[in-house]
Amino acid sequence: MNTTPLPETTSVVIVGAGPAGLTTAITLADAGIDFVLLDRLTEGANTSRAAVVHARTLEVLDGLGIAGELISRGIVVPTFTVRDGGRTLATVRFDGLPTEYPYTLMAPQDTTEAVLLERLHKAGGEVYRPYEITRVADENGGVTVEYTDGTGARGRIRADYVVGADGMHSIVREQAGIGFTGATYPESFVLADVRMDWPIARNEVTLHLSPEGVTVVAPLPDDTEPNRYRVVATVAEAPEHPTLEDIRAILDTRGPGGAVQVREVQWSSRFRVHHRVADHYRAGRVLLAGDAAHVHSPAGGQGMNTGIQDAAFLGPLLARVINGEPDTVLDTYETTRRPVALGVVAFTDRMTKMATLRPLPARLARNTAISILTSIPSVRTKLAYQLAELANR
Repeated sequence: MNTTPLPETTSVVIVGAGPAGLTTAITLADAGIDFVLLDRLTEGANTSRAAVVHARTLEVLDGLGIAGELISRGIVVPTFTVRDGGRTLATVRFDGLPTEYPYTLMAPQDTTEAVLLERLHKAGGEVYRPYEITRVADENGGVTVEYTDGTGARGRIRADYVVGADGMHSIVREQAGIGFTGATYPESFVLADVRMDWPIARNEVTLHLSPEGVTVVAPLPDDTEPNRYRVVATVAEAPEHPTLEDIRAILDTRGPGGAVQVREVQWSSRFRVHHRVADHYRAGRVLLAGDAAHVHSPAGGQGMNTGIQDAAFLGPLLARVINGEPDTVLDTYETTRRPVALGVVAFTDRMTKMATLRPLPARLARNTAISILTSIPSVRTKLAYQLAELANR
């Protein structure tokens, strides 16, 4: 926790020290722009949450000099399969993609944030905690940010620009009056990190379809704790903290069969999934990035990735404007990145609706369509390319 008093003025205030906020801060630090990065938590979250890092994000992180470090702490997974019970409907491989990183990297979000924070420290930046934002006002040729600190004391800071990277319930977005259009899926989701015996090779992420719902199982790095996996599953009403028995029941019912033995639940949660995109990414001197700008189904694991890519695009634009280029340069942020988010939301929405079909005829038709379409090499390549987000270059 950084208890140094905040300055009264700065060029950019970044609200939220998740992956998008940290990436924005790194790009500003590298450009020599002064900023203040605030977060409401006393310390960074130590849970894994988002765990998929795609090829395009690794290319972005390579530009920051940290892709190799993150890869060393993750597990490389070159294959994605879709299964229904013991039957494999589709196999999508990433190893033929035109990138230095032809795979999915599984790395828990706390690991990704730790690598980003280390890189920020090397660039001379810090995170100030805990600061709760109470007001954001674009006024008098700048932005006033009012806050309370960990003691309850109130303060304010003036900035040229503010970046809201403060998540789905963004106070920055709310204060800027930007709408967040979309809806919520009826199902709830179970999220858990477990240790288990799993009959599928650890070089695969598997999507399991079943009448009971959709389940994703992915390997996690396991140097110190063997056989770690991430489990994500839709259920009608998830318990607040899914137990060992809950996860066992899900995998026994929906898994591939064989020797599945869940030994430990290391962390678990439940959540509702929204599909929403901010009506605008900019309101004057206030800009949005990450989950403050877009949220969507975890299908495809693209949320954190899209947020990091937002930030890596936005930071250099802010640096150019602060260094004297016209303010209109910032307009390219929304025109470039918002269509990407709309595309991701549409893609993941299709995947989620397809995966959660209940009626038997619809499921049989879906399975047949998946098998036929993904037997075509060009379709498999296009799907891999889209999942890897390489179209966002």
